[in-house]
Amino acid sequence: MDTVPFTELGLTAPLLEAVKDMGFESPSPIQARTIPLALQGDDLIGLSQTGSGKTAAFALPLLARLKIEKKAPQALVVCPTRELAVQVCEEIFRLGSKLGGLRALPVYGGAPIDRQLKGLKKGAQIIVGTPGRLLDHIKRGSFEPRGIQAVVLDEADRMLDMGFQEEMEELLSALPKQRQTLFFSATMNRRVRQLIEEFGREPQLVEIESKALTVDAIEQRCYEVRQRSKIEVLSRLLDMEPPRLAVIFCNTKRLVDEVTEALLARGYLADRLHGDITQQMRERTLARFREGRIEILVATDVAARGLDVDDVELVVNYEIPHDPEDYVHRIGRTGRAGRAGKAVSFVFGRDIYRLQTIEKYTRQNIRRERVPSQEQVEGKRANVLFQAVQERLESGKIHDFQSYLDRLLEQGHTATDIANAAMTLLREATTREGEFIAEDQQKEAFANENPQSNWREDRRRESRKKGDKKGKGERQRASGMTCLFMNLGKTQKIRPGDVAGMIYRECQVPDGSLGKITIFPKHTLIDVKADLAPQVIGALREATLRGRRFKIDEDRKNRA
Repeated sequence: MDTVPFTELGLTAPLLEAVKDMGFESPSPIQARTIPLALQGDDLIGLSQTGSGKTAAFALPLLARLKIEKKAPQALVVCPTRELAVQVCEEIFRLGSKLGGLRALPVYGGAPIDRQLKGLKKGAQIIVGTPGRLLDHIKRGSFEPRGIQAVVLDEADRMLDMGFQEEMEELLSALPKQRQTLFFSATMNRRVRQLIEEFGREPQLVEIESKALTVDAIEQRCYEVRQRSKIEVLSRLLDMEPPRLAVIFCNTKRLVDEVTEALLARGYLADRLHGDITQQMRERTLARFREGRIEILVATDVAARGLDVDDVELVVNYEIPHDPEDYVHRIGRTGRAGRAGKAVSFVFGRDIYRLQTIEKYTRQNIRRERVPSQEQVEGKRANVLFQAVQERLESGKIHDFQSYLDRLLEQGHTATDIANAAMTLLREATTREGEFIAEDQQKEAFANENPQSNWREDRRRESRKKGDKKGKGERQRASGMTCLFMNLGKTQKIRPGDVAGMIYRECQVPDGSLGKITIFPKHTLIDVKADLAPQVIGALREATLRGRRFKIDEDRKNRA
């Protein structure tokens, strides 16, 4: 079926206006096929994978058939979780924003029921809730079920998997038989089929061919990061593997603003999208993003609905979403049109359990990795700079600065010193000043070698390591590393990044060759892979750092 515009689905003008304001460019396959049937009043079964736009597929027909002047409940939407109920209710409000007088109310367990009772007493045309709490309100007489003309079972298979079968059957039995029933599910298993046979009225089946789950083609990683360290870690990831376009997801508008300002302050080309941004500004921002004038887009889930850009290479979950479906929807912004995609998630504390839920839901393992160190970032930058200079030399596209070089040579500077000075200036012009974070102290945040390792076991292992620390003042060194001594330090304004960049640039060692770099007032200790130590020492015999010559050799404690 060819894609048709929203204007041809039979929706009213206020709904079309709201859809346009939300940035939806064209209906998804499930929306295009179910909306016309639902508007006719047919029962239907919508089978479609997660993240396909099912909410609008049932919400728009419900809104189109409402009698807004009537304040009594006319439609129920049943959801498996409180988070999804709230999200669906918010989506209904946005889609019905141009309908004057719309009232929708979320009801779910674990929240004060008296507040929900007050909301029902004021009147609401649509009630969205979990099976148990909806059934509880019906038994209490909180609202009159005989006025319900349509009921939606959102994620019916998931509700049955969660043990809501009895509540769902009792709930549906309490509603008028002459009603419209819309079943939406990702799968058609035996229990879903039985429910449909018992409570459906010859429903129309709309099945969207399931593509491979979006996450299959996307490289997924996660980092355990404290809230105050997230900007620095995000900056390191962006610096190590600069994406052409990236989307950063936050759960709140306030955090979107904070992250955007922080990225701008660090020199990144970033902009924001959230519910408070006007439609005109939204369209302008999206146009700039598509054209590449903005490299990083920071957004909430709501603002990113309808975002369809093929060249997004990286998605970052700055905060883990509450619902696994949102996770799939977020990371689905990358890896499009056959391109490779990457998704990164920041977790800490209770987020770890939410991530485990996502892993079960997607049936995918999310690789846990250590936060990259400042030394790793500097080393990567040095390699990139080296490659760029090498490519320029090989291309022959070099401007003639011979007169300047002659003047410097006449002043007694060597060609090596001049080249080093030029490379240093170039690196400083393209390098962001990093900052030390608590995660830099961790020796082993995650077990990279074993992706199946349990989060709790990782933490126990980390706690045991902390308990085994050496006495105060002693410097621990990882196995397989040799400590080198250099007679430059803080007094000469030396930074770890300077040392790492110099070694990777001058010594041609592979990434990951360096360990801890500790800078003291008048000297620096550098952990280097033992088999590479002679190569590093030899390559740096005639080198300079910040215009100073220095001595470097194995630390005396190694030779003792």
